Amino acid sequence: MMKKDVLQKHNPIKKTIATFEASFWAGNRKRSGLQLMETFFQFHDLAASKERLNNIMNYAVKRNSWINEDPSVIFQFHQSIRSFVRASYLIHLKKKKKNINAPLESVSPSLLGLLSEKEYQNPLLVFKKAFREYSIKEFDYFMSGIVYFSMGVYDNLPERNIVSPYIHLTKMLDAAHLILERREKK
Repeated sequence: MMKKDVLQKHNPIKKTIATFEASFWAGNRKRSGLQLMETFFQFHDLAASKERLNNIMNYAVKRNSWINEDPSVIFQFHQSIRSFVRASYLIHLKKKKKNINAPLESVSPSLLGLLSEKEYQNPLLVFKKAFREYSIKEFDYFMSGIVYFSMGVYDNLPERNIVSPYIHLTKMLDAAHLILERREKK
């Protein structure tokens, strides 16, 4: 699959433009990947978004129970995460232009979250690893699957390994937040 097929729509008259599918929750204004991540964190606190993702994940694998949250909130979060993944992919593609490495220092384990020390020093490694293992479509499939299974009682469990994409997505949230924090300090 070509990279531009995933992120871009073609306009025969004008040059190619990127689409993040963010119009539902972030408006129609054209934004860069970093701007979209900033908007994501304006709507969703890091801790709250990780907790909501964790709750959705937990209810997706529980039988005979479903998430006790307003479906519209879950849908809006789902749309936001889809857009977040696309913004992460764009940042991953443009990583050579940016230098967001932190100086080497001893890091407290509480600051790391799920990130390794190496990933904490260079958060772009998180995106590189995530998109080496999974495509945008696979992240979409994962999110759609866990939302579907969390919102009702089903006899079947999700058919694929859902733990790895969940871990990657959680680490991507941590890495994106870290990138934005470092950007503000400059």
